[in-house]
Amino acid sequence: MTLAVKSKVVGLYVDVARDNARATAARVAKTFERHGYAIAVYDGQQAALGLGGASATLAQAALLITVGGDGTLLRAARIAIDYDLALLGVNTGRLGFLTEFDDSDPQLDRLPELLERGLHVENRLALQVECEGRVHFALNDVVVRKGGVSRLVPFALKLDSEQAAHIPADGICVCTPTGSTAYFLSAGGSIVSPQVEAIGVVPLLAHTLFSRPLIVPASSRIEISCDSEIVHANLECDGDVVADLAPGGSVEIRRHPQAVRFARTAPLQFFARLEEKLRWGVSIKHDSRS
Repeated sequence: MTLAVKSKVVGLYVDVARDNARATAARVAKTFERHGYAIAVYDGQQAALGLGGASATLAQAALLITVGGDGTLLRAARIAIDYDLALLGVNTGRLGFLTEFDDSDPQLDRLPELLERGLHVENRLALQVECEGRVHFALNDVVVRKGGVSRLVPFALKLDSEQAAHIPADGICVCTPTGSTAYFLSAGGSIVSPQVEAIGVVPLLAHTLFSRPLIVPASSRIEISCDSEIVHANLECDGDVVADLAPGGSVEIRRHPQAVRFARTAPLQFFARLEEKLRWGVSIKHDSRS
């Protein structure tokens, strides 16, 4: 699938706290402006960046470009869903697993040409979380984690209304294939190809010898309950605490009705990206300097 250019407006979402991200955003903006594009900067960032104009809005944009790290792209995904925009990430952070370009890539100066030639669109599954009457969004993962106490908390897990487990643990992480290479991986979960329609579930520091990660269908409805009478839990979406879960409270997680669209110059070579960024399949004897 190729991205259709509906207007000569490009959106920007930037990690404004970092000098390198601001400088790279200015470089990208000037490149597009030389090609006749208007720049629409996300609300609240215009003063920090000094880019864009009042006439251009994200609602008019053909593409939303993020400048920062993977966390910047994750935050921008919520905005992209609201405006039905494809995302293209420029990495100025440490890892850049989700982004398309590093800030040193010479192709940054050809972005308008690449956009007009036609960028490849890759759909990514996202999650929707309901908690106490509010709905939250996550592209990477949803974590229900005990609050500021040292004791283990009993968490109950239901899949499609079937009781699946009752686990004393620090919490439970639910991830998309996109998030399987993030916190889910650190917690002992499997790497899931982004082409797989599935959701991952893994307990965090479970106090049992037989707790294992689960991979369930993307259509699953997942309910996590905090079965403590005294301990609160936190609901986290893509690393941000979004709600406090009272003792005995629960959250329901399911597939978001919309996919997040990534814009790329070519289809992602997922296993090559794993090797490049996470050293997957590389021997510990490998000399990284060669």
